[in-house]
Amino acid sequence: MVAKKATQKIRISVKSFDHRLLDEAVKKIVLLAKDSGAMVVWPVPLPTKIQKVTVNRSTFVNKDAREQFEVRRHRRIIDILEPTSKTLELLQNVNIPNGVWIEIKA
Repeated sequence: MVAKKATQKIRISVKSFDHRLLDEAVKKIVLLAKDSGAMVVWPVPLPTKIQKVTVNRSTFVNKDAREQFEVRRHRRIIDILEPTSKTLELLQNVNIPNGVWIEIKA
């Protein structure tokens, strides 16, 4: 029986309301990780969460007149296999656009 070698893995969760900003941030992270010599599992898109809010147009009359608004939350997961110390250093100093949230788990 062959024993499996334990490999280190970094999981990065990226979230945003704007998918264009999200894709831009993911490209930067993947390029930095590949330049440092780590293996990258390309971003896995997770389902978009849609939150809908219904609001009355007027306060007292016209109960049937309503408006609906929605907020879409886009998410991606990136796995970095066999990271080096240079990978961690570059990920901590990555410059991402405003409106994008990154969570790094080792």
